[in-house]
Amino acid sequence: VGVFGKSGTGKSFLTRILLAGVIEKQAAVNLIFDMHNDYGWAVQDERGADVKGLKQLYGGKVSIFTLDPESSRRRDAPYDHIVTMSYDEIEPEDLAMLRATMDLSDSMIDAAYVLRKRIGKEWIQWLLNAGAEDIEILIAESAVNASSLAALTRRVQRFERFGFLKPQKSETDGDSVRRIINAIDQGVSVVLEFGRYGNYLEAYILVANYLTRRIHTLYVQRMEEALGAGAQKPRQLLITVEEAHKFLEPAIARQTIFGTIAREMRKYNVTLLVVDQRPSAIDEEVMSQVGTRVTALLDNERDINAVLMGVSGAGGLREVLARLDTKQQAIILGHAVPMPVVVHTREWGPDFYETVGYLAGDALGAAARRGAERLAPKGKKRL
Repeated sequence: VGVFGKSGTGKSFLTRILLAGVIEKQAAVNLIFDMHNDYGWAVQDERGADVKGLKQLYGGKVSIFTLDPESSRRRDAPYDHIVTMSYDEIEPEDLAMLRATMDLSDSMIDAAYVLRKRIGKEWIQWLLNAGAEDIEILIAESAVNASSLAALTRRVQRFERFGFLKPQKSETDGDSVRRIINAIDQGVSVVLEFGRYGNYLEAYILVANYLTRRIHTLYVQRMEEALGAGAQKPRQLLITVEEAHKFLEPAIARQTIFGTIAREMRKYNVTLLVVDQRPSAIDEEVMSQVGTRVTALLDNERDINAVLMGVSGAGGLREVLARLDTKQQAIILGHAVPMPVVVHTREWGPDFYETVGYLAGDALGAAARRGAERLAPKGKKRL
């Protein structure tokens, strides 16, 4: 599934409605990489009014994980678990995903693989702490280029700004991947809030790739066990990523876990919901696998062409897409509908909350009175 639209068209609110529908219909369990803390707890709309997140509406059906507990406390946003990572959990494959974001050259990536092979899991910590003599020995005994190694060291030093990354995990930190998997196994959707780290694209890509690679590996194992030994299949998992073109751009889409998931589609019960304002920057092969496209206003010709790729009658739809209202209007194309249709999206507010069964304030009091009346109608004695 893809949600597309230019900046300011309300993609996050549209995505939140779709995710609420998935939870409501129990169509899948969600893993949401919440870059700007838009989905879990309260967020402000364009008018500055607080609106509710998925956790407030669905309670125990949603669990909030956070990389930044300080941000959560400042926002009065409760969370269930703190996610931490250690340097020795990062592989060169995770670093390769950051090639464009951190300006990593091929020789720097090659140096990372050499370090991982020679040093082991502690290769990042070794690189950060290595003295001049250690570097000289490494260069003399391997094919690593000195300037590439120095540049890689400077790039990796950026990780020291991220409080969720630790040299070593303590016993109290726990296994974040295992906790997320346990929640998914119980049918609980997970919102991973990034707090202030959402402003660092490299942090978002690193964490999303790290977690998704490991979860996907486990899902492949479970599906193979289900096919071979008759074990139970894992629950259908929908992974939501924002700034999707950063994971799925042509240069890297064929090597990343997100590109793999997009191509495999539902083979292993894992699929994607991609949210982006630049669909033209997503690899064409991946875009061809986006079965349902929910698109708000786009005014860039290349983005319009990307969304309409492979759609019959695209000429007429191009004009429709360019004339959508800025807010609360979208066109749906693909598997979910028999033909392209323009919809006026619901407003995320009290009426929507009541529709999904959330009641508060006057609505809660009215519902309580209706319930009491059904239990003891007028004219009948109450027990």
